Amino acid sequence: MPFVGATAWKPWRVMVAFVAAVGLALLGRVIVSGNGAGPLVRIAIALSLLSVAPVALALLLANLDARPTAHDFGLRRAPLGRAVALLFAVGIGLTVLSVLWVEALGLDAEEGQALTDRLGTDGTLEVLILVVILTVLGPLGEEFLFRGYIFRALRNWRGVWPAALAASVLFAATHIGWLPIALLVPTALFGIAMCLLYHWTGSLYPCIAGHAINNSIPLGAALDWTWQTPALIVGSTLAALTIARLIAVRLDGRHHAYGTDRARAARDEPHG
Repeated sequence: MPFVGATAWKPWRVMVAFVAAVGLALLGRVIVSGNGAGPLVRIAIALSLLSVAPVALALLLANLDARPTAHDFGLRRAPLGRAVALLFAVGIGLTVLSVLWVEALGLDAEEGQALTDRLGTDGTLEVLILVVILTVLGPLGEEFLFRGYIFRALRNWRGVWPAALAASVLFAATHIGWLPIALLVPTALFGIAMCLLYHWTGSLYPCIAGHAINNSIPLGAALDWTWQTPALIVGSTLAALTIARLIAVRLDGRHHAYGTDRARAARDEPHG
């Protein structure tokens, strides 16, 4: 029986995805540091490369093996109670490990604001772009590529833990140049946690929600927000999940149409 859907994804294409993701990250870093267009335009272009392009990349690579469905990427509902409980437990564990890491190395808490400091948060429009990209599109794009595609492809090949470790190292590596080197370890731990959350729930939605929350909290702190931060967490999480759901509907609709076309072609094909 031939492999179908995610089971057909070839693990060696993960390196293609990684190289492309690193290329996008480096290109985004160059654009942010450039002096060409205005700062708002540069920020929008650079961060769009890091958020929208990963979804397109995952879809492109998946289509090379077999036409994917939403289910292949984990875009399916998980039991709400179980998902919330696991997300809360993972969040507590990550917070404890991150605090221990920062304390052990004596890191300055301000280092966590390096990304927003580099991009700038002077104007209202600039802040709005950062909010949309960092807390909505960014989490969606990274989860779709690293957990929905890369982890899934590697898990088919070598199992859960090797796949989680490999996918998370690759995930952290794409943040080089955007985050202080010392923070790459917590970034990798976050990646492992999201891989396990995806595996335990069978759904990418809790990972997208966790990533949106994870990005919203430091952004709110960097902007010195108070009551706005909880609103940002709720708003960004709902927005990211809504877009993910729209992608799922589109994928399933396209797959249904593709299956209908194949059935029609088989029916109309002359026999004998």
